Amino acid sequence: GHAGAFVFADRVGLFNAVSSVYRLSMSLPTLPYEDFIKETAHIGDTEAERAQKVRIGQNRFRLALMDYWQATCPLTGVREPELLRASHIVPWAACESDQERLNVHNGLLLSALWDAAFDAGLVSFDDVGYAIASPKLGDDARAALELDNVPPLPLSDQHRERLRWHRDNIWITGND
Repeated sequence: GHAGAFVFADRVGLFNAVSSVYRLSMSLPTLPYEDFIKETAHIGDTEAERAQKVRIGQNRFRLALMDYWQATCPLTGVREPELLRASHIVPWAACESDQERLNVHNGLLLSALWDAAFDAGLVSFDDVGYAIASPKLGDDARAALELDNVPPLPLSDQHRERLRWHRDNIWITGND
C-alpha cells in the first residue's frame, strides 16, 4: 500500500524529509498574507492617516522568502542576510492585491547584484529556470553575474507564470 512511501532508509533520511515538510509549510503561498492580516487587525478608526505610502508587509514577505529559499540565493549560494533581497517577480506596484504582493511564488531571494539586474529588466529567467540576459546587459555586468555559470532556479508552475509576466513586461529585449 501507500505505507511504503513513508519508509526511510535511516534517521538522516527521516530528518531531511521532516525538515523539508516543515520548511515548505512555513512558506505556504498564503502564509505571509495571513500573518499580515493578523498583524494589522488592530489598526482601526482611531489611527491617524498619513499622506505617505508605506509597504506594510514587505518584511513579512522577506521572512517568508528566507524560509522558502532556505536563506540562500539559489544562483550564487550567498547566505549573508545583508546581501540578500526579497525580489518581487511582478513588482509591488503592479500587483492587483495584497495577497499577490505577499505570495512567496511572486518572489525570488536574490543576492543584491542579481536583484538589481532582475528589477532593471537586464536579466530574467526562462521556464526551465535558466537566466537569460537582455542584449542591453554590458560585458562587465555579465561577467560579474557569472551568467554562464549559474544553475537554473528551482521553479514552481506559479513562479513560471509570473516569470512569463516579467519577461513580457520588465525584461528588456533587443527591440525595446
